[in-house]
Parts: sequence; C-alpha cells; structure tokens
Amino acid sequence: MSNIHHHFKMFKPWGCVSQFRPKPKKSKTLLGDYYDFPEDTMAIGRLDMDSEGLLLLTTDGMASYKVRDKSVEKEYYVQVDGIITDEAIEKMQNGLEIVVKGDTYMTLPCKARKIEGEPPLPERARNIRKSRHGPTSWASIIINEGKNRQVRKMTAAAGFPTLRLVRVRIGNIHIENLQPTEVVALDSLDKAFAPKKD
Repeated sequence: MSNIHHHFKMFKPWGCVSQFRPKPKKSKTLLGDYYDFPEDTMAIGRLDMDSEGLLLLTTDGMASYKVRDKSVEKEYYVQVDGIITDEAIEKMQNGLEIVVKGDTYMTLPCKARKIEGEPPLPERARNIRKSRHGPTSWASIIINEGKNRQVRKMTAAAGFPTLRLVRVRIGNIHIENLQPTEVVALDSLDKAFAPKKD
C-alpha cells in the first residue's frame, strides 16, 4: 500500500456541498463534480453550501486532524447587511453568545476588523442582492474554532447579518488568486499548521 499522500486547495464555489457522496434523494453539486480527486480524498472541515472560498483536501487523515486543531487560524471575509460599526467589531473580538444545537454558546475571543471598500474577490455565481435594498460592508474575521455556521451567527448576534462569506486563509495557506471551482495540488499541508509569521 502506498504511503504517498495527495493534498489540494480549492476555491469552493457557492452552491456546492463540501462532500463527495450525495445524501439519499439529494441532487446537489459535490466536490468531485469539479475535479478528478484521488480515491480516499477528504475535505478538511467544511464550508456550507452558501459559503465559498478556501477548502483544503487530503488523503492523509493525520494531516486533516492537524489542520482542524484550534491552534490553526481560519480567516473569513464577510459581507454584511449595513455598514458595520466599531461596536459590532468589538463584540465579536471579545466573544458573544450564539446558539449551537439549541444551546447558548459563548464564542472565544477572535480577531476582527473592518475592510475598507470591497476585497478583491471573484463575483459570486448568484447575485447577493440589489443595491437599492441598502448599503453593505465587509469585515475580516479570524477564528480558531469552527462551530456550525459560527461566523454567520456571530455577525447576526452583533446586529449585522451575513450576506456573503468567503474563507480566504487557513493557517499560512492563502486562497491567493484561485477562481471559483479551481483546484491546485500542494506538496504538503505543512504551511496550514506552521507557526504564523509576523
């Protein structure tokens, strides 16, 4: 049996499910619809169907375990409804209450900041909404945990519902110039869990 493992980074597009096998009676777009991944490839963590951006994949279960560790930062660019305030940013930085599986959960302190203007991201396949419905703004949110739909719940709890969510970094692996559905093979995932360089 070969010990050679394969690793990839992908720009998961909006509308795609972060899995390879469909649930019964579901006709969703899956990761394997975009690329001929080797057998036993697994997505590390997941992005919800309505979320986009950087997804790491591997055939190495130990590498997957390391990347999912709480020591590894995950950075998201989030477009929210309205012009996000300093107060909302501070609430997210300090931790706030969200609901996870029916129970109240206090998020860990995180890094958050406003993004001036619009970040250089590809357009989403489906329009966010018409500008006549009011202004939107962007923020960067960096977390070390990954509760179900956590970032969306955090911005909503701070008073600014998420309209678009794009993961742009996992550890020291960045999305860079990847386009939606694009897949790039990596030599390793070491940069994901290597210490962050200041």
